[in-house]
Amino acid sequence: MIIEETKLSGAYIIELEKLEDNRGFFARSFCENEFARSGLNNNYKQSNLSFNNFKGTLRGMHMQLEPYSEVKLVRCVRGAIFDVIIDLREESETFTQWMSVELTQENRKTLYIPERFAHGFLTLDDKTEVFYQMSEEYKPDVASGVKFDDPIFNIQWPPLNELIISDRDKAWPDFKV
Repeated sequence: MIIEETKLSGAYIIELEKLEDNRGFFARSFCENEFARSGLNNNYKQSNLSFNNFKGTLRGMHMQLEPYSEVKLVRCVRGAIFDVIIDLREESETFTQWMSVELTQENRKTLYIPERFAHGFLTLDDKTEVFYQMSEEYKPDVASGVKFDDPIFNIQWPPLNELIISDRDKAWPDFKV
């Protein structure tokens, strides 16, 4: 695995190191010891799969509040997504900054998202599937989020004619600094 830090401190892109031959390839997508050597959380309690029928489905921006904030590993296993994270750690030098990465079934990249980051994505293809691993179980009473179009973040989403977004995600409050 190739573990590379992003412009947001504590967030990483993880790429596969493929061992290829005429059959295809083999690669590790997770290694407890390699994660530990890189200072990454290597303890995951829950895995989820998000299936999205249509291009233009926006899910986010989600997080869990303390004491159940979670580290997430996110990977697109079918289709493609424009994946976005926002640093909401008040003590961080990148507080309120966002970054994006395109995760696709072809590039097989994984995004490592630290605790206290909001996360969301926009599907770029129909029939897109996203696989998550989380360091905490889902706890509805501490589930939270911020608006995907909050002007304080000014996220530059890809232009699409129509978004498919839940009422819940449309209703997140404006972020207060």
